[in-house]
Amino acid sequence: MAAKTEVPMASVTQGRKTVWHLQKMKDEGKLISMVGTAYLDPIFTMFCEKAGIDLVRYTAPGENTKMRGDNLGWWTRQQRKMAPNICLNAVMQTHQYADAKTAVQEGSLLLADGADSVLPMGVTNDVLKAMTDNHIAVFGHVGCLSGWQTARTGGYRRVGKTADEAMAIFRQAYEYQELGMVGMTIEMTSREVSNLVAKKLRVPVIEVAAGGVADGSEMVIFDLLGFIPPEAYAKHSKGYATTMIDCIKGCAAFDAEVKNKVYPAEENGWGMNEAELDKFVNALEQKYPDVK
Repeated sequence: MAAKTEVPMASVTQGRKTVWHLQKMKDEGKLISMVGTAYLDPIFTMFCEKAGIDLVRYTAPGENTKMRGDNLGWWTRQQRKMAPNICLNAVMQTHQYADAKTAVQEGSLLLADGADSVLPMGVTNDVLKAMTDNHIAVFGHVGCLSGWQTARTGGYRRVGKTADEAMAIFRQAYEYQELGMVGMTIEMTSREVSNLVAKKLRVPVIEVAAGGVADGSEMVIFDLLGFIPPEAYAKHSKGYATTMIDCIKGCAAFDAEVKNKVYPAEENGWGMNEAELDKFVNALEQKYPDVK
């Protein structure tokens, strides 16, 4: 009998976690754990669920923005199949919320496919209002925007350094809340700004690359699981596994064993019945004596 795993895992009977549960966690002073799995296989979302992570934010694979948007529906269904209980936040592509009608249509489809909320990065107030008026749960974002939207600010950098900049971030977060946003991440702000925004708002505010406790923290899975070398980590990053190093070591060990005839060993395969083997060898030599 195989030995039981020593890895701690969440109970399979815990039930589906939704944005309602995240709000309850804030109200009770419980911190929220969040992982950004990006476009990685849904098996990583399943790992997060088994570990007890509360919320996963994901995007879909694709060569460009249009393809990622087109793939988000079926990708969401795969996420939900692999992780039936975790709270899912789907990252919409910009063209999916270009106007109110499109945003309502695309957002409702994603919720129907299994997402618990959607993220329209940098959404305008009028589009957000249309989405929330139509009962679409929006778990959004303030602070530094990600992806191509960083171009107008000179790249991915710290924001809210001055009192005026910090107030502008708070005002956007507050307006988002009042327009029906159910929660948000705050990115690349100081620990003080992160904590103050979280303290002032009723909805959950989760820090990303920001420091501060806020109402919880998000880590991108590439940092969390060590998909990049430790020397390449940003200041806010922390690795809890060494996936890249372990994968390279594992592949290298396999390569060496194959080339040195260590693998496969006898225990890695099985042998044919000797009488049947003799019949097969004799027949092979008689019928195909010259085959090379």
